[in-house]
Amino acid sequence: MQRIFSGVQPTGNLHLGNYLGAIRNWVRLQHDYECIFCMVDMHAITLWQDPKDLLHNTREVAAGMIAAGVDSEKHVLFNQSMVPAHAQLAWVFNCVARIGWLNRMTQFKDKAGKHKENASVGLYAYPNLMSADILVYKATHVPVGEDQKQHLELARDTAQKFNSDYGVEFFPLPEPIIPGAARRVMSLRDGTKKMSKSDESDYSRINMTDDADTIALKIRKAKTDPHPLPETVGALEERPEADNLVGIFAALSDLEKAAVLERFAGQPFSQFKQELTDLAVSVLGPINAEMKRLMAEPDHIDAVLRRGAERADAIAAPILREVYDIVGFLRP
Repeated sequence: MQRIFSGVQPTGNLHLGNYLGAIRNWVRLQHDYECIFCMVDMHAITLWQDPKDLLHNTREVAAGMIAAGVDSEKHVLFNQSMVPAHAQLAWVFNCVARIGWLNRMTQFKDKAGKHKENASVGLYAYPNLMSADILVYKATHVPVGEDQKQHLELARDTAQKFNSDYGVEFFPLPEPIIPGAARRVMSLRDGTKKMSKSDESDYSRINMTDDADTIALKIRKAKTDPHPLPETVGALEERPEADNLVGIFAALSDLEKAAVLERFAGQPFSQFKQELTDLAVSVLGPINAEMKRLMAEPDHIDAVLRRGAERADAIAAPILREVYDIVGFLRP
């Protein structure tokens, strides 16, 4: 069976965009691939994190993934820092990847902004750690969104250069998995901005920890325009907030936008928002309840991650040993 690696940063509340854009797809991919899912806590500290928050968020993300349907018995679920091979292979890749490749990484420019001289070395070099995350398991496929394609290309370039430098066919060139109905979920306050846990307004997103009343309030307050819902998808192009809410309804109900508009065309947003609230609560409510149950049992979450790390290490350690042999590191 082909192998998937995918990771998520434990840097704050999981939200609807994380669920629809990544976690739900991971759950579905479990049927067709061997899956390795990881809370990438080493990536998280490229920007300073309060240690207590990082511990809490790592457990919460794990709880969210399990509650959403990630099977931690059949597949591997762990936090990155528990498996040393990630950092060890990343150093080898620091010596394989070229500075020019990293200079082209748009996410460093976005996160460092005008203060790149004050950014951490980790923030600059973390794409090499991301390559190591994937290749230390010889993953064949990686689920990616639009903002991650560049990192997967770097992993492929690094694998190819390693193979070429050492005259081996060792690392596979991982292929992207781009979900056929990928949904880019936007802010509830601004339909032109991606839904983000870093947005100052909690009303911009629906968190996976939100209860039914909070979900209802956020949807009710979501920005719209004064016109009723249109009849065609094309008519949504100049209406970003309407397009976003229709897209969320479509994703939660596994429908196309056209099917949603066929049902709601001509209706005011007040009526549509009530239907959307009922749908969102029906999907997220059980996940929310299970997350709360799991977070009340941190020892159970820790045990799941510990077992996952042991299984991940059993895959990664032999691959790293082979890398060390290829590079020429003496291991008496």
